[in-house]
Amino acid sequence: MVRPTQVRALEGYRLWLRFEDGVEGEVDLSHLAGRGVFAAWQDRAFFEAVRIDEAGAIAWGQDIDLCPDALYLKLTGKTPEELFPRVKAVTSGA
Repeated sequence: MVRPTQVRALEGYRLWLRFEDGVEGEVDLSHLAGRGVFAAWQDRAFFEAVRIDEAGAIAWGQDIDLCPDALYLKLTGKTPEELFPRVKAVTSGA
């Protein structure tokens, strides 16, 4: 797992992220905003209070966190198999 080292809220529902391997860039999370627990982001101060929690997740408050691996994949365009070479795609036989 590549861990995030920095996170910063940007305009709208975008985050700037930097990971320990030097990858950095912006991720747009507007597709989540206003849905379920992400309705809390409508309070701009809450969205801007983003942080990296002790487990390495991108977090807000005590109840909202996003998987850093998913954000890394979104940022880089890599597939899970590229990030985790030992993971093999599972296909359904149904």
